[in-house]
Amino acid sequence: MKIVCFVTAVILLLGSSAYADLSTSELERVQKATEVVSALRQAPDRGIPEDLWGKAECVIVMPSVKKAAFGVGGEFGKGVMSCRQGSDWTAPVFMEMGKGSIGFQIGAQATDLVLLVMNRQGVNRMLEDHVTLGTDASVAAGPVGRTGAAATDRKFTAEVLSYSRSKGLFAGIDVSGGVLRPDKDSNEHAYGTGTTAKAVATSGAATPAQMQAFVTALGSGTRATTGRR
Repeated sequence: MKIVCFVTAVILLLGSSAYADLSTSELERVQKATEVVSALRQAPDRGIPEDLWGKAECVIVMPSVKKAAFGVGGEFGKGVMSCRQGSDWTAPVFMEMGKGSIGFQIGAQATDLVLLVMNRQGVNRMLEDHVTLGTDASVAAGPVGRTGAAATDRKFTAEVLSYSRSKGLFAGIDVSGGVLRPDKDSNEHAYGTGTTAKAVATSGAATPAQMQAFVTALGSGTRATTGRR
């Protein structure tokens, strides 16, 4: 019995070591997403309202989205998503986003995209094979600044609130028409062959050391319970 347990532990250790070594592009994606979150958390007056951040079930960060990549059929954004789990954040799930509507074409400069998923229904949709924002999941441009919580009912009932950051400033943005889906290849590379996004986000999977900085940057995972939902 002891031998079996030892062999199992070795196999798990070897598997963990193999999948924890992210590729250069995956590492860059996580590092840039971490920078976006750090900037967001340090600028509450010109960014996402703290109370809305505290009510979000999940956060999706797509760093360095460029208008030049908006070609027909082309992918224009890759990032990571983490969800609240008690007082912690889950291990990040790699995500990617397909061609969006014309409303998302806001300029040629690199733009960071942040999505707040505001309820469990929205979370479940994000973990499906793909979701079309504005069709499969309701989405609204998020309010900004300390007084942004005084938003319309539509913003409070939307499953997803969307923000862009350009030149250091966050602003609400319409991403209706964008197709969001888990990045299957990167998730399997990070967590093991056959691992699904849902498994990572709901099973308490360990966060690879190379992705821990992103989870730390998100701050306390405890959800706010005050205010309107």
